[in-house]
Amino acid sequence: MIRKLLHDEILQQRLTNEIALGAERHPVSLLLHNIRSLYNVGSLFRTADAALAQKLHICGYTPAPPRKEIEKTALGAVDSVPWEYHASSMDAVVKLRQQNVKIFALELTDNSRSVYKLEKSDFPLCLVLGNEITGVDDDVLAMCDGALDIPMYGVKHSLNVSVAAGIALFQAVAAWRHCK
Repeated sequence: MIRKLLHDEILQQRLTNEIALGAERHPVSLLLHNIRSLYNVGSLFRTADAALAQKLHICGYTPAPPRKEIEKTALGAVDSVPWEYHASSMDAVVKLRQQNVKIFALELTDNSRSVYKLEKSDFPLCLVLGNEITGVDDDVLAMCDGALDIPMYGVKHSLNVSVAAGIALFQAVAAWRHCK
């Protein structure tokens, strides 16, 4: 018979904020390009924390902490995930390139490949997440090294940005850990 862990048992397994901020992180970052929902931003913080992602790059008109709506879904992850704000997504991409980070839009394009086909040479990487309605702008997309997609098997051709980011982020972490 299985038993659900008690809250205290789960807490014993968790990192503290201080340890998390100093821990060796997975070489995967998220760039939030003009995300409009504060709740999506909070969810992305929480997912980035769970995956021990490198950093969140908050860009354009994406809302940044401190905001109560972000905190509501982040559940404190704004204190455990490194993040920075950039007025321009393109400036953030240039900065990341200078650090030898590969830039991949999470976007359906005429030349995207499955997020399930990441290779060691793709790391370190940054996933560019676009606006909930319009996706990644063409000028930002043009600066990317490529595009990754999540195979869609049903009627709909997209997922909520925070859901898609969770799938792609954890797949990237799994690919990195597999090819280390």
